[in-house]
Amino acid sequence: MTTICSIPGERFSRARFMPRFRATDSVRVCLTRCLAALTVIVINMGTGSVARADNEMTNTTAVASNKAVFLIVDGIPADVIERVATPNLDVIAKVGGYTRAEVGGPLNDPAETPTVSAPGYMSLVTGTWANKHNVYGNADLAPNYDYWNLFRLVKAVDPSLETGLFSTWTDNRTVLLGEGLASAGSITIDYVADEFETDAQRFPHAPNDRHIQVIDRYVTAEAARAIEQFGPDLSWVYLQYTDDVGHALGDSSELDAAVEVMDALVGTVWTAVQARAAAHNEDWLILVTTDHGRDRETGRDHGGQSERERTTWITTNSRRLNARFHQRPSIVDIYPSIVSHLGIRIPLPTAGALDGRSFID
Repeated sequence: MTTICSIPGERFSRARFMPRFRATDSVRVCLTRCLAALTVIVINMGTGSVARADNEMTNTTAVASNKAVFLIVDGIPADVIERVATPNLDVIAKVGGYTRAEVGGPLNDPAETPTVSAPGYMSLVTGTWANKHNVYGNADLAPNYDYWNLFRLVKAVDPSLETGLFSTWTDNRTVLLGEGLASAGSITIDYVADEFETDAQRFPHAPNDRHIQVIDRYVTAEAARAIEQFGPDLSWVYLQYTDDVGHALGDSSELDAAVEVMDALVGTVWTAVQARAAAHNEDWLILVTTDHGRDRETGRDHGGQSERERTTWITTNSRRLNARFHQRPSIVDIYPSIVSHLGIRIPLPTAGALDGRSFID
């Protein structure tokens, strides 16, 4: 592949940060998707069903103009997001809605899941709790890839759909999604910006991990650029610093300030989404959430099942919110909700394994 960016730690190549198609892009994409749909109709007429022995995804082509980006902003309890000024989240919520949500799975049940970051991310991207996806902490990770993540589903439904991941933590791509691993479907993310947390030359380590906020800013800028220029069909943006400052200083003015910066970064992505949607007549879903709350005593810790650790929130621009959205949805409801917006029917074997249900009609 022809590299177009030589900055250390970045993997932007022709397959990642350049459009794959030229002047006839829209025609080719339309033809590809129409042919896929026609193929399925013919197969269904002849056999009554479409199934593969290896349980691969069967055809369920997405709506061509529907796109989605979700942002995980780490470790912000609902009471903090409701108290601190967040004008950009407020604007998004006025278009769609804001609700309190929860993580941690059903209490005193095999599916109970630690209120820790990686289990939270994995619950979101697989729509399942830890007893299925097998991620119980942030280290020594051994995900169960039998529960397909959103990116694997999208690529299986329609290989022409493009994906993006813009993250302050590289393990989101390499371990949780398992990019390139045969056991995880050998998927490739089309647009990537990560690996910066190990680049001490560009992002020198600072006290209380303040360099992570610098990385968050850079990741956001790259996400906005990719969204506006190339419009990946599904993107994940992950910002970390709010959790770092929480661990270092707990409930504090510094945490509040970090939340305000986070809100400005969300605004950068939201502006790019709006510009892209207007320029290309696309229907964009943006969804912002967090992975866990914090302990009530100091705000420095999390991982348990206290009410504050379990209580999170969701902000989205969707105008198709159903009653589930206002019934304290859980993080596993986000997967089927994004899929609903994209117009994808989840095949029964995968749908039957989900622990969540859609809050988007």
